Amino acid sequence: MSKAVEIRDLRISFATDAGDVTAVDGVSLDVAGGEVLAIVGESGSGKTVTAKSILKLLPSTASTRGAVVLNGTDVVPLTGDRLRAVRGADAAMVFQEPSTALNPVYTVGWQLAEGLRAHGKYTKQQARAKAIEMLDRVGIPDPEQRIDHYPHQFSGGQKQRIVIAMALVLDPEVIIADEPTTALDVTVQAEILDLLRRCRDEFGAAIVLITHNMGVVADLADRVAVMYEGRIVEQADAVTLFASPQHEYTKRLLGSVPRIGTSLKEPWVATDDAAVVEARGLVIEYPGRFGRAGFRAVDGVDLAIAPGEVLGLVGESGSGKTTIGRAIAGLTRISDGSLSVLGHEMLGYRERDFRPLRKRIGFVFQDPATSFNPKLTIAEAVAEPFVVHGEAENASDAKTRVQELLEAVQLPRAFGERFPHELSGGQRQRASLARAIALRPPLLIADEPTSALDVSVQARVLELFAELQREFGFASLFISHDLAVVDLLADRIAVLYRGRLVEQGTGAEVLGAPKHPYTQRLLASLPVPDPIEQAERREQLRALRALPTPAADG
Repeated sequence: MSKAVEIRDLRISFATDAGDVTAVDGVSLDVAGGEVLAIVGESGSGKTVTAKSILKLLPSTASTRGAVVLNGTDVVPLTGDRLRAVRGADAAMVFQEPSTALNPVYTVGWQLAEGLRAHGKYTKQQARAKAIEMLDRVGIPDPEQRIDHYPHQFSGGQKQRIVIAMALVLDPEVIIADEPTTALDVTVQAEILDLLRRCRDEFGAAIVLITHNMGVVADLADRVAVMYEGRIVEQADAVTLFASPQHEYTKRLLGSVPRIGTSLKEPWVATDDAAVVEARGLVIEYPGRFGRAGFRAVDGVDLAIAPGEVLGLVGESGSGKTTIGRAIAGLTRISDGSLSVLGHEMLGYRERDFRPLRKRIGFVFQDPATSFNPKLTIAEAVAEPFVVHGEAENASDAKTRVQELLEAVQLPRAFGERFPHELSGGQRQRASLARAIALRPPLLIADEPTSALDVSVQARVLELFAELQREFGFASLFISHDLAVVDLLADRIAVLYRGRLVEQGTGAEVLGAPKHPYTQRLLASLPVPDPIEQAERREQLRALRALPTPAADG
């Protein structure tokens, strides 16, 4: 089979104030036509830099040596028009975050046609017709109408489909997919993986897949290359690599993958103490605008969280799980029913009455990078709850307690003097946990706290969360779309679908023997790190998709 990409002894370094930093050190790879090669490794391993070198998308500070041969042409020395001719036509990129890859001020049709016009092959009418055809092929409904819509009018999964359509529009031989499913729900992720599989089978494209999700690798990849500190440490076909990894780093990477049926928690024992959170017939509705009807995000939910209990709340985007978390934290008002938080009724509450309770609720956000003030050091950020709630005059007064908190989340005290951008994603999330437990709250809300982390970093953060929960004894609402992560931490699991609670119980009850068709589909959508088992699950999911869409109250 012909080679779509040949990388030979690739070395890439970046010029910094502290001297040159080597990101890729002697990498050699081949990708055959119609093959899916997954490059895996932790953040900083060099996998994205290697992939971007195929299209020469590296910044001006990068210095590249070696050869990257694409369709018979070495792209390393290319510049100007010759490089532009290669991009899009011979190889195209699917970026990690579709919201930033799409221009918000242009319709998706204009953006799809832009590549066609840039390569001078189509008239305006032909480009529009081709754009409609591509939207249809990637599964966007009503493409004739949706072509004139803007990116904000599409869901996250649909935006990722549009980005894939943009990559396919010039029929390239190679598609570089950089973390194409990281921020997506498991059901949407399964659909995107099916679409990428079709790109390989129907379009004949080779795919270079960059990911840290080993389940995605097992689902899609033909071969796997494992990168560590800028080098390839292991290469094998997917079945062989998962069955018998050779390198210690590969074994550690696979060992970090969360799996359903394992738990980091000791069995939780129920008590007769009053619930920390109790919802009865909870309704949360967002008012309509310009004469439109309101949107009911949460519809008649009953749930409770006991002292010291971790309740895992799962469901797709739009199911209402974050809305419930925000309502419990007093950030979103409820419309009907009852919601008691730490003995305080939230229906019609006054902010003045609720303010004293805020110090008793911790919150861990999904993206720690955006939840920290970039102008404050980590120590100042962790000290904020003490200052805001009057337990310290300033950050200096809380220094001793801040140092104790940093030690509790296993961060060196010296990290307190650093700014958020100087920490890795996992370190920032540890600092976020320290801030959330600063005032020893009896209730902690964690909204997708590990979704953006590498598997090995995620494993360490989850272990830390379990340790802190045992030590401090807080109750927690743990919101996630990753069922395996929830199963690791939760005492009970509640499944939300279209604003309604369709199933709840222990992990063994909900994930071991799911009763509702939606829970069954959610479970089947979760990729497992075993190519053979994953192929069977894919067929199971296909059969479940063929069934009628379950009712939210069924």
